[in-house]
Parts: sequence; C-alpha cells; structure tokens
Amino acid sequence: MKAIVHTSPQGIEGMALQGFESTVPKSGEVKIQLKSAGLNHRDLFVLTRHDEGEPPFVVGSDGAGVIVEAGANVNNVKVGDEVVINPSLNWYTKSPAPPEEFGILGFPSNGTFAEEVVISAENVEPKPTHLNWTEAGVLPLAALTAYRALFTRGNVQEGQHVLLPGVGSGVITFILQFAKAVGAKVTVTSRSESKRQQALELGADRAIDSEGDWKEALNDEKADLVIESVGAATFAKSLDRIKPGGTVVTFGASAGDEISLNIRNFFYGQYNLLGTTMGSRDEFREMLQFIKKYNIKPIIDKTFSLEEADIAFKRLEAAEQFGKIGFTISK
Repeated sequence: MKAIVHTSPQGIEGMALQGFESTVPKSGEVKIQLKSAGLNHRDLFVLTRHDEGEPPFVVGSDGAGVIVEAGANVNNVKVGDEVVINPSLNWYTKSPAPPEEFGILGFPSNGTFAEEVVISAENVEPKPTHLNWTEAGVLPLAALTAYRALFTRGNVQEGQHVLLPGVGSGVITFILQFAKAVGAKVTVTSRSESKRQQALELGADRAIDSEGDWKEALNDEKADLVIESVGAATFAKSLDRIKPGGTVVTFGASAGDEISLNIRNFFYGQYNLLGTTMGSRDEFREMLQFIKKYNIKPIIDKTFSLEEADIAFKRLEAAEQFGKIGFTISK
C-alpha cells in the first residue's frame, strides 16, 4: 500500500510517500480502507521525536473509511461498515487521567496517512451519517480533545463566558462550536484579522487581537473559563482575564512550554488550573452523540492528496489554517 512514512532525518524532510507493507488483522482487529484522514499538530511534533534508530512508521492519527477485513473475535463491527477511528488507544472509561497504557495512534504505532490501517475493533465507531467522508476523516482527535477540555474538565455551563486564545486550530474551532451549541458566550483571540472575522462568522460573540490589550478590548470583563492551547505567549493574559474562582484548562503549548506564575495572586484569586489531553472511548462516543444532536460539522480549511503531504504539513506548520486540514485518500 501507499503511505506517508517517516524515516530520517527528523522533521518534514524525513517524510515521504512510499510503499509500505500491508498487515493482516489479528484477533480483535480490523483492517480499514481509508477514505480520508485529518492533519493535527501532533503529526508535526512526532516527526521531531522519531529518532533515526527507530523503525519507520506511518504518520497520522485521524481517519475514516470502510472495514474490508476483520480478525477473529470481532463482534461490534463487520466488513462493509463505514467507520471513524478513535485514535485514543487503551483508554476506555472516562477518568480523571488516562491509564498508564494510554497511547495515541500514529506514533509509535502506524497511523492513518495510508491506503489502509489495521487497528483494534475497540477503536472504531459508526461514521456519523450527517458527515461526508472529508468531515468524518478530520473529526476524531481534535473533536475528542475539544469535548473533554470543554465538558469533562471545563464543566462549561449555559450562559458562562468562555475565552479561547489563538483561534484557528482544529480543536479551538470545535470548542467554539460546542460552546455556542450549549449557550455559552465565547470570546476568541488571534493576531490574524482574517481568522478573527472567520471566528465571528462561525458564531463567536467577540474576537480580539491577541497582541492588543485584552482588558481594554473586553471592557474589563472577565471569563468563567479559559481554554489555553498557546502557552507562554498568552498564558499571563489569559490568567488576567479569568474571574475569581474561574478555571483555566490547558491542552497545548504551541508558543512555549514554560510560564511564569505569581502564585500569591493565583491562590488569592481561588483559580483552578487543569490539564487535559485527548479523552476516553466514553467521551469519544459522547462527542459523536453531541455532534449528531446539534448537527455540528468540522470546519474544513483545505484538503490535499497524500502526494501533496509536504504542502499540507507546511501549511499547518506556518499556522495558516482555519479549521482542519484533510487528506482525500480514496473515493
């Protein structure tokens, strides 16, 4: 089969479309002929974590397709079923943190930027009927991350004010849609005027310049919940805009891992700081029911063929996208 395989050197330069051995499903596994897949920031990060001495691997965590082969002891799905892939491995029950055996599809395991993928049948769910193949393929990782961050960890409530720094990523666009669906007020930030405008068109109540004075732009209004994915570049501003007793949920650090925190201000403010990443199978299924109930669809930035993977990766690396970047793999 054809697949986007990373060998060496580290980074995008070590990635290429090439032939890769197709495997047979073992007991409890299924083989999926992929129709589409989605690109995530994680796919960029793993290219720098893959050492030259490690085996080549197929990149990609998101995908959707048709089951073409099933191993023994598979009872929840059958050949011919249209499915989406849950890339959260070995985390089945909703819990405060993932189990030790938790992993993510697409490194070190072989992922979805390929014509086929073999995965545990426990990690496939019926494709939502209101989504086309492109939408289904880009959904899983970002929508699962968004759902857990907003609901399980953030415990958002109707009427609350949610602040989303750095709008434009797949996860943040999902959080914007999810929060508006349950009646929250949403403010987003971005350095890009175009992204601010797109966020307003998507339903944001306010969009402010990340590089400006947030206090002035918000008329000194504060948020009940901030969901942070930028990190060092925005964290201080985010903390300044949270109400006493409010919550910051963080799942990313695209602009710096380390922050400076005035701990006295923090405990006097009675703030809550929560980490999150991905989610369980329980939450994946809840997310699928949620998007069906509210007829939510992923925001598609652009789609590419696997032959155009370099272009897609560089677009994500430059943060040019608004929403999800997808791959069309087969018709």
